[in-house]
Amino acid sequence: MQLDLGRITALVEEAKKGSEKRNFKQAVELIMSFKDLDVKSPENRINEIVTLPHGLGKTAKVCVIADGDLVTKAKSAGADLVITKQEIDQYAGNKKAIKKLAESYDYFMARTDLMALVGKTFGSVLGPRGKMPEPLPPTANVDALIKKYRNSVRIRIRDQPAVRCRVGSEDMSSEDLAENVTSVLNTVDRKIKLDQHLSKLAVKTTMGRPAKLR
Repeated sequence: MQLDLGRITALVEEAKKGSEKRNFKQAVELIMSFKDLDVKSPENRINEIVTLPHGLGKTAKVCVIADGDLVTKAKSAGADLVITKQEIDQYAGNKKAIKKLAESYDYFMARTDLMALVGKTFGSVLGPRGKMPEPLPPTANVDALIKKYRNSVRIRIRDQPAVRCRVGSEDMSSEDLAENVTSVLNTVDRKIKLDQHLSKLAVKTTMGRPAKLR
């Protein structure tokens, strides 16, 4: 689907103008809904991480579950939390602690050979939230991955034919926000043909009115 960047920029500007000033920095969100889309079909479900060219307007928080030298690498790379193999046991059976973890961190990565243990311990909470850790090979460039996730947003289609995600903050330029929106649209379009299925597209600030393209 081809959407003119100028139209997206104008949409973002409209959303900004329709938002009253608040005493906090508001997020800018993209809202999409789809028609004639069977979300029960696996190919129509999306769980993708999109790296935004101009970032989120905030720093996403990353948790790394690791062992050996990956622990040192993750800490050196500035991971917001590093859970060692020995510390995984502390979470076993403690859903309250795992829920708090899920609410506090945006992305999770886990050393590849720990994935089975991580799935057993954290899967029942992280799975439904779409936050199961990405496998982290022992030779991975942890620093580059953390930087990538800090500028990324997760988009999901699960039970409802809709996507709602952050694409930046109100203090970013309309042009940068429009390019972020385009990155999300292109990712969704590769999975679901927007020409056929997009029924609503809108941009809004946290407390503002939606500016609708369709």
